[in-house]
Amino acid sequence: MLVPNISRGMTQRGREVPIGRIVYQPFDQFAKNILREALRRACTAETEVEVLAATQKIDVYATPDPARAAERARMGLLGELAAQPCLFEPFHDTPTLRQVRRCLNKQHTWHHELERRARVAASSVAGGGARPTVDEVPFPVLAVISPGKPATVLDAYGCEWVSPGVYHADWGLALRVVVLAELPATPETLLLRLLGRGRVCRQALAELAKLPVDAWERSVATPLLVHFQLGSHEHPPHEEDDVSAEIQAWFEDYQRKIIEEGRKEGERGILLRLLRSRFGELSAADVARVEAADGAELERWSERILRARTLAEVFDVPV
Repeated sequence: MLVPNISRGMTQRGREVPIGRIVYQPFDQFAKNILREALRRACTAETEVEVLAATQKIDVYATPDPARAAERARMGLLGELAAQPCLFEPFHDTPTLRQVRRCLNKQHTWHHELERRARVAASSVAGGGARPTVDEVPFPVLAVISPGKPATVLDAYGCEWVSPGVYHADWGLALRVVVLAELPATPETLLLRLLGRGRVCRQALAELAKLPVDAWERSVATPLLVHFQLGSHEHPPHEEDDVSAEIQAWFEDYQRKIIEEGRKEGERGILLRLLRSRFGELSAADVARVEAADGAELERWSERILRARTLAEVFDVPV
């Protein structure tokens, strides 16, 4: 996990990207935002939640909304992790034991803070009388999201394999470790695999591009992919930063497709106007044929308009 050094205005890797008056590492911000926006479909989700008594922040904290359980079920593995209050800590590089220990410290400190808030709330209800009793505050789960397998961490906390890419520690620790490189390439893991590196990220981006326009994964991920790619023009990615490189390649391909679609749509509109001016109103079938045509067909039909005597001669080669 890369922590911004605000005093120097530089991340630990030396790459700075200004957001407001604070400097952040792009992958961290992309990961936090994509998790938050996805989790908000079925949870109350916040990023950079301050943990009192320490200069630490939880990357993303989500509490499930019981009224949106059906939506959470559609979110695959991410929805399963968010079935109870959960701290999400995504890492750009495979975390060390020390880094995970710091996350566990945040988990316990945050639980203590939640209990304190519950006592304060109960005191206000009790009117300041006898010391209130509060229901036990659920202990939040810690979900560590790692690009590779953190073998030392898994061994240290006795984490057991639950499913491909998912490991659980003893129930008392409430620790989940998600290894992105081991996740199966299924729709249930797609959004999480977008946070992976190299092959994992490339495959996830390719799958994302093939989804229907109204797919929830696209509605969450595409605006963020575009946003964080746009930010890289002023700050080119390091050669080693393959996540940024994959996002840049995806964005360039996405941009080309948008331009190509726009060009084709423009050609279709021009062709339809020419056809109407030459042959009168078009049938719904003729309009549909133009709208479904590829670039080569549009170009061929446009060349035939001037010499064609009938609409059929535009669409079909004269005998």
